[in-house]
Amino acid sequence: MGLLRNVGTIGGLTAVSRVFGFARDILLARVLGAGLAADAFQLAFTLPNTFRRLFAEGAFSVAFVPLYSRALHGNAKDGDGQPGSEEAAERFASDVLSVFVWVLLAFSALCMVAMPGIVWLLAREYATVPGKFELSVFLSRVTFPYLGLISLVAMLSGLLNARSRFGPGAAAPVLLNICLISGILIGNHLRGSSDNDIVVVEVLCAAVSLSGVAQLAYLIWETRRAGVRLKVTAPRLTPEVKKLGMLILPATFGAGIYQISQLVDTFFATSLPQGSLTLLKLADRLNQMPLGIVGIALGTAILPMLSRHIHTGEAAEAQRLQANAFEIATLLTLPAAAALAVCAPAFCTAFFVGGKFTAADGAIMANIVIALVAGLPAYVVVKVLNPGFFAREDTRTPVWTALASLIFNVGVNLYVVERYGIVGLAGATAASASLNCVLLYVILHRRGWFRFTPALFGKIARQLLATAAMTGVLWYLMPLMTEQYGGAWFDRIWSLTALVAAGSTVFFAAAFGLGALDKSLLGQLRRRRPARTKADDEILEVE
Repeated sequence: MGLLRNVGTIGGLTAVSRVFGFARDILLARVLGAGLAADAFQLAFTLPNTFRRLFAEGAFSVAFVPLYSRALHGNAKDGDGQPGSEEAAERFASDVLSVFVWVLLAFSALCMVAMPGIVWLLAREYATVPGKFELSVFLSRVTFPYLGLISLVAMLSGLLNARSRFGPGAAAPVLLNICLISGILIGNHLRGSSDNDIVVVEVLCAAVSLSGVAQLAYLIWETRRAGVRLKVTAPRLTPEVKKLGMLILPATFGAGIYQISQLVDTFFATSLPQGSLTLLKLADRLNQMPLGIVGIALGTAILPMLSRHIHTGEAAEAQRLQANAFEIATLLTLPAAAALAVCAPAFCTAFFVGGKFTAADGAIMANIVIALVAGLPAYVVVKVLNPGFFAREDTRTPVWTALASLIFNVGVNLYVVERYGIVGLAGATAASASLNCVLLYVILHRRGWFRFTPALFGKIARQLLATAAMTGVLWYLMPLMTEQYGGAWFDRIWSLTALVAAGSTVFFAAAFGLGALDKSLLGQLRRRRPARTKADDEILEVE
């Protein structure tokens, strides 16, 4: 029951954070629109977040937590040759902290000094717009301290997770979004009746760094509540600290492919007309909502069970489990992708259009959403296929397929961005995700680890028919409420509610009628919910 309680804690707080993040983006769109200041903020927010996901919550966490757990629970010897204990774990964490603090300070200082060059590499086209490049450099320097602060938060979260205290680390992102929402409101108040968006983004970027202070203070308090007292001393490269460094290097390479792909998309987006980067980030928020919910559910369920079947030689059970997970993935993502594609204009208008975010911005954003969700099933199916390698201790193959997809993404972008703009970029992202999915399946099939069975094909065919029925109903209903999507709040709420209710009813009725919905299979997944894995966090970072 403790495991289920921990998963419930993480999932519930993650959902809360996503709701706050969605509210943050709605406010951001209405207060700033999709203009110069909004683009500069999105770039300034992307930089520390990318390094955070790569190093702090990616490579560092996956290396630190196992070493700390072994030092704490006595499954290994510490640097002095004594059995693991509270003292050994505390000494190891303090040694890591003492080195980590100086590394973060040096890295942050170097990046802040080199910020003009970093911004130029990612957004050189900003220099053609008067004041945009300089504003981006200034805002990036204001937000960059967030990297060091949140990296320390990630370390303390990992320490608490090793002690089965999952709540604080999952709650910390809520503080980020609360601070950002407060920053938007305060900045909007300070500019008064003027049209000075720069005041808003300056306050907002300061709120980013202040949120790092708030999260770190909260995690320090929770760490002390757990009875852990860490000390920052003169840095010492102990054997365990050196071992941690050696583990971080390959983990950084593995996590880096995904983060580099995010920077590639940012680079191409900044070369497009003003507002493109902002519209891409806002559209991805809609894409991430179903991806987060479905991806976490599948990732937490399949990997531990799949590992058990493989290690006990139950190949048939491993095949059955992965086929069931594949079926669940398509059952949930096919209708979600179709509904988002058909209803994107309604969602973008109802949630975002207003204030400085114009109807024209909403129309472009809707097209970006349509392009992004074309890859939504692939994004989630990858969560089903990757564990087939991880459970067999093969972490290299998914890295190589991700690298091939990245190269493909760059090549496609070089062709489509100039011709189709930001929508083409979003489509290239979806295409590269689909390629990654195909490569993973082909390799699994050739190795005899997973195959597409006639029964699975039949289930997915029925799901597609049910999705088609839902799509037809939504396609008919969408034009009937066009005025309501952009009307008063009550009109927006009831019109979207009507769309969601009608689509859900038709899909699930058709799915039951066609035999596409297996109630016993859904119940099995719901009953077995092991702890969330590192593989989930690499793709589904919470902002």
